[in-house]
Amino acid sequence: MESLHAPWRIEYILARKPELKEGLFARIAQSSDDEVNLVVVRDRTCYALLNRYPYNGGHLMVVPYKEAADLNGLTDAEGADLWKLVRRCINALTAVMKPDGFNVGINLGKVAGAGIAEHLHIHIVPRWNGDTNFMPVIADTGVVPDALSAIAAKLRGELAK
Repeated sequence: MESLHAPWRIEYILARKPELKEGLFARIAQSSDDEVNLVVVRDRTCYALLNRYPYNGGHLMVVPYKEAADLNGLTDAEGADLWKLVRRCINALTAVMKPDGFNVGINLGKVAGAGIAEHLHIHIVPRWNGDTNFMPVIADTGVVPDALSAIAAKLRGELAK
């Protein structure tokens, strides 16, 4: 059997998780270093960033600036802005990466798979015909064919139009 190495994953797995007063998404919202944080666009009430540990290439998350555990924590205007940005991101991913479809979803609560349960975010995962194969099933490994920084730069350009 041949081994495929994904050394960037272990950095996250083994990293000490400090207890912080504010969450990851709140820190990114307040940061001005969009390149380091993989932020691809900022709107009035929300922003979008690439997932650093993606399920698939181009995996984005759309996040409200306001920390809310679920949709009820947002005003109607904030909820509308969130979904408008989801639509813009899908359009940008379509133009840049030409996927055959998308998974769009929200994990509400830890039991539902939310890694950051206290701050609502919407996942947008581009999908291609044939993108599921033996790698995740047999080798517990996904293959992302493009560097995150390269994908982020392409999406920033598309979203700036």
